Amino acid sequence: MMPFRHITPVEPRDASGLVTEVYSQQARDMGLSRMPALMTLSPVPELLAATWSLLRESLVAGPVSRTERELVALGVSMRNQCPFCVDAHTMLLHATGDHRLAESIARGERPADPRQAALLDGRGLDAPELVAVALTFHFINRMVSALHTPEVLPAGLARLRPVRSLAGRSLAGAARRVAPPGDSLRLLPVRPEAPAWAGDSPAGTAYAALVELAGRPLGPWCEAVRAEVAAWDGAHPGLAGPALSEEQGPRFRLAALAALAPYRIGERDVAAAGLDDAELVRVLAFGAITAVRRQESLLPGIRL
Repeated sequence: MMPFRHITPVEPRDASGLVTEVYSQQARDMGLSRMPALMTLSPVPELLAATWSLLRESLVAGPVSRTERELVALGVSMRNQCPFCVDAHTMLLHATGDHRLAESIARGERPADPRQAALLDGRGLDAPELVAVALTFHFINRMVSALHTPEVLPAGLARLRPVRSLAGRSLAGAARRVAPPGDSLRLLPVRPEAPAWAGDSPAGTAYAALVELAGRPLGPWCEAVRAEVAAWDGAHPGLAGPALSEEQGPRFRLAALAALAPYRIGERDVAAAGLDDAELVRVLAFGAITAVRRQESLLPGIRL
């Protein structure tokens, strides 16, 4: 069974141009020649580049503790009910060497350390990179939930403790290597002003680029999506009433679902919109980034 839904992504062997550059840097800095979470964006190379840049500059570049960053990524993925990302970041927490912490969270336990527990809950984000990690995974979770099956490894293997540990150990070298900040910014097709919370972190520039590229209006229905998300309190699940209506058209429905309940997107929703792969990614990305902007406004202590 193909792991991707609704699209055919660009495989590394078939990549060219900007997609090749992204995949090459990703392989170097993540230790993975193939990252399905990023591949969901590959039909739109500029969105792929901006998403990779944000992921890299928030999660792997600079001196902030990788364990702390993985806790934030894992906590957001758990709250967004993205099984693929939960399993992936449990394995990456193993890759940092914090095996007991990874397994205690996998068993549903709370970290004993108060700071680690706060980060898992999305609190105590006291570095720009930690804020950026949270926002990164609000976006990636939505794209993965819409366009990929829930399994990070076939046959549920990622749910087995020995497999999680072994997979994490295989990535330990890359996870423990500090990547130089800012290397991915050259891949960005736009360089907007970073938000105030980012300070001088390159993650802020990458975030601003993704907001600009993914948030460009695609039709009159976009305002209805923004209005729907503006009324959302950030709780999960976040879709009811008007967002399930088809009165605004199939593109509105897809974007609203991507924003608030991407796992509900089905074949019928995609077929009704009649979009090619690139158009579908753009519509879903618009909904996802609209939700991310709302989440940004709800983060405590953030100056927009």
